[in-house]
Amino acid sequence: MLDNQEINELLEILENHDDEELAVELLKEFNLATKKLGKLVLNLDKNLPHDQWKKDCDQAQLDLDNVVKRIKSL
Repeated sequence: MLDNQEINELLEILENHDDEELAVELLKEFNLATKKLGKLVLNLDKNLPHDQWKKDCDQAQLDLDNVVKRIKSL
């Protein structure tokens, strides 16, 4: 998970990027990735077996990490 300082850093990078379309697309991807991970962490699907929940959490974290890396590389 990301803390507020990291989120603010990412948002600042996106706000200051010259390619507004790319910045918007990355922000959308970031929002979707954090939403997906947040739902899993809160375990909103009580019918999801633990093994599948763990696998899904790991994949969601990896997806979020990849988006963060792409933003930081701008």
